[in-house]
Amino acid sequence: MPEESQLVPEEATAPVEATAQAETGASRLEEEGDIAADYLEELLDIADIDGDIDIEIRNGRTYISIVADEESDSLQSLVGQDGEVLDALQELTRLSVLSATETRSRLVLDISGYRDRRNVELAKIAQAAADQIKDGAETVALEPMGAYERKIVHDAIAELGLESESEGEGARRHIVVSAAH
Repeated sequence: MPEESQLVPEEATAPVEATAQAETGASRLEEEGDIAADYLEELLDIADIDGDIDIEIRNGRTYISIVADEESDSLQSLVGQDGEVLDALQELTRLSVLSATETRSRLVLDISGYRDRRNVELAKIAQAAADQIKDGAETVALEPMGAYERKIVHDAIAELGLESESEGEGARRHIVVSAAH
């Protein structure tokens, strides 16, 4: 007896597929966080630095934080001047995840709350640029910054009702703010 097949409208399967994709994405991010935490834990052990590792998943991204009960110079050395060491560690951690999963990671690493403090500074920089535009400047060029910080500033500028674009290459890549057209 031949099997009876039934056609199911695409709309009926879409929520199931979306839910499955969301769960797969969440489990992928959890796996990413676990791999990153293992890598960083090993690094802290090698460097003989005390720190606790927290993993959080939000907005489709894995956030890893290294914190200590007391502010230590050891953790500050992992941040470096202007977050340079932190950015390098973040990239190494992403490479560790890539080698384990063969999937590019967008994880964000923070040490001792540096990124949170820097985000406050970036919001102030965006506001100052917006004020200059409102005071009549056609454009405002900001200091060069890394891709993660540029993203934060672009978002802040958009929330302020202005436009921004990145210009320049490599270490000289920076944001130029202008009035919305």
